[in-house]
Amino acid sequence: MNTITLFGVFRNRNYDANAPPDRQLSLSTLLISGGFIMYEDIFKSIRQAAEKRNLRERTIQLYCSDVSYFLRRTNKPVTDLTLEDADAFLTMKRLEGRSPETHNHYRSSIKFLYKRVLKIAWDDEEVPAMKRERNLPTVLTPQEINAIIEATDNLKHKAIIATMYSSGLRVSEAVHLHYDDVSRTNMTIHVREAKGRIDRYTILSQRNLDLLTEYWFKCGRPKGILFPSSWTGNYLDISSVNQFFKASAKKAGITRRVSSHACRHSFASHLFESGVDIKYIQSLLGHVDPRSTDVYLHVSNKTLLGIRSPFDDPEGGGL
Repeated sequence: MNTITLFGVFRNRNYDANAPPDRQLSLSTLLISGGFIMYEDIFKSIRQAAEKRNLRERTIQLYCSDVSYFLRRTNKPVTDLTLEDADAFLTMKRLEGRSPETHNHYRSSIKFLYKRVLKIAWDDEEVPAMKRERNLPTVLTPQEINAIIEATDNLKHKAIIATMYSSGLRVSEAVHLHYDDVSRTNMTIHVREAKGRIDRYTILSQRNLDLLTEYWFKCGRPKGILFPSSWTGNYLDISSVNQFFKASAKKAGITRRVSSHACRHSFASHLFESGVDIKYIQSLLGHVDPRSTDVYLHVSNKTLLGIRSPFDDPEGGGL
């Protein structure tokens, strides 16, 4: 029962190991509580509305899970739901000490239910989002990036770290690269279905291309997935990338807390420091909302043509 997928809502008992316990709902739990049977039509409607808007499968699963939890905690017919119910539930989550990210995930799911399925008018002022503290991203120096790469013994891992930094990729984007996404002719990397399901191109560093070429020849010449798992042949798990990155950072003597996402932050910051215009950094990072890039704000007048990856800077992160 735990591994059954019903209407594509749940894949297994704990569909997201990183989610809070109350979001790790099993199908059996829902059936025992009667929640899934009771709200079967609601889940179908959520899926239909989400697929119509081309939302990702993971997003649909989270919406269904969050809505199920909300409906069970509210314990009233969906036809009687009000904005006060949504606000009371979210207030409870806030008082429980949930992070702004978790609180706002719940809110997005409930808002989708109200607006797209139940057709209940939603008021952002009456049910506000929880404000998040905007912390400055962790940025490594070019020398620290170089030290981390040199401290990485595994050639595949070394190539992944270099690719994340030299092209400003998210971890998920790096592990989902395919062989034909790397263009030697145009010196670009094609990032497919990135965050928001938007394709983009970013720059390919010559130094990184050299490293990728060495990796490709020495590690089986993969033709499909560029960085396949040695165990399964499928995509690498994001958590494993964070694990070996942190191990390399520690080996390199970096004592402050860092994650692999620091490669992307460092890429953006080093380009700003070299005078690249913010709008081109926004394009390279794949930021739809300019405010996401404003944290690196630095004004200049250079164009995308001829932008040089910081990884190619002989004084920076090059090997």
